Amino acid sequence: MRNKVEWRNGKVAEIRQVAEDVRYIGFAVDGPVPRFDPGSHSNIAVEIDGAAANRTYTVIPAPPGQIAVAVKLHPQSRGGSRYMWSLHEGQEVRLTLPENRFELSWRAKHYLLLAGGIGITPIYGMAKALVARGASVRVVYAARSRGLMAFANELEALLGDRLILRDNSQGQHIDLDAEFAALPGDAECYLCGPIGMLEAAKAAWTASGRPVSRLRYEVFGDSGLFAEKPFSVEVLNRGTRVAVRSDQSLLDALIGAGVEMIHDCRRGECGLCAVQVMGDGVEIDHRDVFFSAEEKAEGHKMCACVSRLTEGHAVIDVGYRN
Repeated sequence: MRNKVEWRNGKVAEIRQVAEDVRYIGFAVDGPVPRFDPGSHSNIAVEIDGAAANRTYTVIPAPPGQIAVAVKLHPQSRGGSRYMWSLHEGQEVRLTLPENRFELSWRAKHYLLLAGGIGITPIYGMAKALVARGASVRVVYAARSRGLMAFANELEALLGDRLILRDNSQGQHIDLDAEFAALPGDAECYLCGPIGMLEAAKAAWTASGRPVSRLRYEVFGDSGLFAEKPFSVEVLNRGTRVAVRSDQSLLDALIGAGVEMIHDCRRGECGLCAVQVMGDGVEIDHRDVFFSAEEKAEGHKMCACVSRLTEGHAVIDVGYRN
């Protein structure tokens, strides 16, 4: 884990609905809030089933002295979004100052920003920053319906015809091949959305012959290819058997069972919480962006913070890197 995470006291200053299932929550923070770039995130202390935990949220544009996030209420929430939706104005919270793992390069002559669902949170901030700099930018935003598109009205006012909305309920989807084909050669693409959207974009980008370095992405860890089902694991050489609920991550279940785990991002990005899956025939729903496609196909490693077994049982080694 990193040494320089600065926690602050804060208080809920504003709550408003920005989509049918998304709330904007702004926090007035004690002390100065340094400038932060779009794509940054903060950790927020939450309470899940009576236990203290931390959850990470993308930071979005907010008034000076505040940190704001947009939280989607997930039907299969592990508790984080339920807690965030239970907050009320004036309630005290603990949160970290923003840090960034999804940075704009600021070097491209043209930017394509793609968002799927709640993946709009970093894209919204990026769009505002790029427009403020006079950059050439196009945003394509897809969701299951117009009512589920957070910040759609704000983006329409900001971008005009440079914003394309794709309403899945109307049979509309992002045509990745067409979007990439229309880009100038020196363009960059930034994407945030579910894992299926990311995999499709990576394949289309590679097929277009563009440099891999010009496609940057972030994925949210609850976006697997399979429905979340309970499963169980046995920790190698410890005899510890751990049951994982459908609304619980493997990482949280292991920590709750007293297994010491190294972890940081809780987003499937850093790889610190990765475990070895022993044996063959175990089906893993990979939801991370840390392991390569080849490593995922081998089926012997998984990020405990986001990935899970599709069902059943497996033996895992939590210390295979030592």
